[in-house]
Amino acid sequence: MNRPVRMGAAGLAALAAVAGVAAGAWAQTPVKFTLDWRFEGPAAPFTVALDKGYFKAEGLDVTIDTGSGSRESIPRVASGTYDLGVGDVNSLVRFRDENPAIDLKAVMMIYDRPPFAIVGRKSKGITADPRSLMGKRFGAPAADGAYAQWPIFKTVNKLDDSTMRFENVGFPVREPMLASGEVDAVFGFSFSVYLNLKSRGVPVDDIVLILMSDHGVDLYGNVLMVNPKFAADKPAAIKGFIRALTRGLRDAVADPAAATATVVKRNDVAKPEVEKERLELSLRQNFVTPWVKANGYGGIDKARFARSIDQIALTFKFKQKPKVEDIFTDAFLPPPAERKVD
Repeated sequence: MNRPVRMGAAGLAALAAVAGVAAGAWAQTPVKFTLDWRFEGPAAPFTVALDKGYFKAEGLDVTIDTGSGSRESIPRVASGTYDLGVGDVNSLVRFRDENPAIDLKAVMMIYDRPPFAIVGRKSKGITADPRSLMGKRFGAPAADGAYAQWPIFKTVNKLDDSTMRFENVGFPVREPMLASGEVDAVFGFSFSVYLNLKSRGVPVDDIVLILMSDHGVDLYGNVLMVNPKFAADKPAAIKGFIRALTRGLRDAVADPAAATATVVKRNDVAKPEVEKERLELSLRQNFVTPWVKANGYGGIDKARFARSIDQIALTFKFKQKPKVEDIFTDAFLPPPAERKVD
């Protein structure tokens, strides 16, 4: 005869814990996420959060795919091919105006300071003065977020580009063309172009970095975007993703070398020393700015964001000029104290 099994309080608690773990595993919410670019140093906060189980701890089963430019990731998320993604917020502003039926929003600021840059060679006559760009030849990838801001840059710096030549080059040949002297300067993210040139043997003192933010371009950079349907259906998943990403960023700041390793293992051609330097540059210049240290990671200064929309309007004719809340929502962000990064 089978007798009933009696279990004490400790046994019941253990069984409940096991059941809870199993239920948590079964309840993982799948999240498809797209980067704006390859697995390089600046992607480390995301890969750290994945490898250390921070996403999983939030009940998320996250897959991370590489991107092909900070503008190209926008339609990926808008179409629903991806639930979340990183992309250029200024291009997002234009996209929304051109596609008013798609309520695609930014939910977290990734780059408080944009890395938009024009990078040239001193030996080609480029200096820190934007006027040195007159009459020069440029490598300008059509999908590049920095090149997208050229109309603003030339307007605020009063540059006539009728004597300049712009070639729509692919990202893989951008730095090689500048290194070989086929072009005088290129558009790109500062940490990407600078380190790619340096790793190709171009002397550092021949590399001229013109940061657009140092020359009147008052814009934000990349943001975390969410597909409208996913936002409506899975708000808790978005909040969990942001919490996990913030933990990943803190770890990247604390130990850049370990964070770099999570990126390099996903990129066969990446060099650890190059990607570590790239990560450190991006952390210092773009992720963790003085404003972020004071106000917490991921938020915005609404007055500054409004000014950025005004600046976009200098060269882009809006069908209906947006308000800040049309583009960015802080509804998914934890309180500032929980987003502190030193």
